[in-house]
Amino acid sequence: MDLIDDPQPGENAPEFTVSEISGAVKKTIEGAFGRVRVRGEVGRVMLARSGHLYFDVKDDRSVIAAVSWKGQVSRLSIMPEEGMEVIVSGKITTFGSQSKYQINVDDVVVAGEGALMAMLEKRKKALAAEGLFAPERKKKLPFLPEVIGVVTSPSGAVIRDILHRLRDRFPRKVLIWPVAVQGDACAPQVAAAIEGFNRLTPGGALPRPDLLIVARGGGSIEDLWGFNEEVVARAAAASDIPLISAVGHETDTTLIDFVSDLRAPTPTAAAEHAVPVRLELLAWTEEQGTRLTRSLEQGVGQRGQRLRDLARALPRAEALLDGPRQRLDTAGLKLPAALTHMTQARRVKLTEAAAGLRPRALTARLAPLRDKLDGTAARLGPGLSRGTADHRRELNKLSARLDAGRIREDNKKRAGQVRDVAARLDHAYLSAVARQTDRLVALERMRQTLGYTETLKRGYAVVRGDGDVVTTQKAASKAGALEIEFADGRLSVGDATATAAKPKAKPTKPSSPGKTDPGQGSLF
Repeated sequence: MDLIDDPQPGENAPEFTVSEISGAVKKTIEGAFGRVRVRGEVGRVMLARSGHLYFDVKDDRSVIAAVSWKGQVSRLSIMPEEGMEVIVSGKITTFGSQSKYQINVDDVVVAGEGALMAMLEKRKKALAAEGLFAPERKKKLPFLPEVIGVVTSPSGAVIRDILHRLRDRFPRKVLIWPVAVQGDACAPQVAAAIEGFNRLTPGGALPRPDLLIVARGGGSIEDLWGFNEEVVARAAAASDIPLISAVGHETDTTLIDFVSDLRAPTPTAAAEHAVPVRLELLAWTEEQGTRLTRSLEQGVGQRGQRLRDLARALPRAEALLDGPRQRLDTAGLKLPAALTHMTQARRVKLTEAAAGLRPRALTARLAPLRDKLDGTAARLGPGLSRGTADHRRELNKLSARLDAGRIREDNKKRAGQVRDVAARLDHAYLSAVARQTDRLVALERMRQTLGYTETLKRGYAVVRGDGDVVTTQKAASKAGALEIEFADGRLSVGDATATAAKPKAKPTKPSSPGKTDPGQGSLF
């Protein structure tokens, strides 16, 4: 656009519109500078709801406005923060609506390691104030995890070192979550991997790890900066699974090292902390078994020796039985003489008692007692006879009543049984009759369905000649008389021979086209 117009008559300078001046300034500035890199301190920062980022870049004397559009914000390696010294790259342009110039920023890097460390120290203090670095928050690592989750790049040497060390020490199942370990995508991918491992279901198709290792090889502070992002630190702090950080070399320190449950100087050291040495465990187990066997043998030996010492203080079994044996022998020697003496003493007492029991004296003493007993027996005889007869009659009456009661009870029981049997017989008879009736009805229904009468209802007829069914013309011509059976009755026909001899009549056309004779046609 040519801004030099011819002056109007009577005027010395040309006239321009505001937009023309603004466009000319924009074209001049963009043509003169093009793409530039500007170093300065970040001032005011504002992220609009539209997704565009507005901030200032300043030094001790001047300020330049900077803007990053929504599509450029997601590609920035570092989000600018107020007070950060940065180097921004972009194109100088103007904003005509406010008559100002600005830089359209598409890349932001920190200006110097000192600024990065200052920003890292600021983040560290903020997270420490929240208690994320507290030792009581750190979880104890499992002694022998079944599954180990590794968050690292799948193509680097780090994962090979970890797998090699695990295979040498104690082979375990390893789940690898591949992530970018530097650049813009590093921080969100590492945070997503930690959260993803924690969301796995224990014992599921993809088992949840018992231990996590976040690993990366060494590099500059810019290369490791993804592990200093706040989103990674908070994801590691919120992990329910114990986490080992192994980022960089021993001298490298990142923000994730402070929130992890254990910081390993190298990825190889992380694998060594994750599992014990299998051969050392086997050797320790064998040593413990040997010590246990030795302790058992020593304990058994000591108790055997004590038992033998106690046994020497006890008397011999023979010595314990010598005294009782001698007493038994002494008693055995005295027993025959004692038996003989006792027998003689008892014989003397028996002889003395028998001297007073002479036959005559005994008979005289028993005679009065026998007479008294005979008299008593004579008096008791008639009374006993009468009492016995009375009791017998009462017993007979009682027995008769009991027999009658038992008979009535038996009759009642038998009558009840007879009624039960009769009811069961009636029910069984009625059930049998009902089953047979249903069967006869079904058979009758089948007979009617299969019989020819059902066929007659569909428009067919049965021809009989002389009482037999006729199925051919030849048989019909020989029959004396024909009878046709329809569904609603039978029709007798005259002489079949005469009927068969008549010539066939020519078919006549129907009286009206499209209609047929509704009557029964000729069978022949």
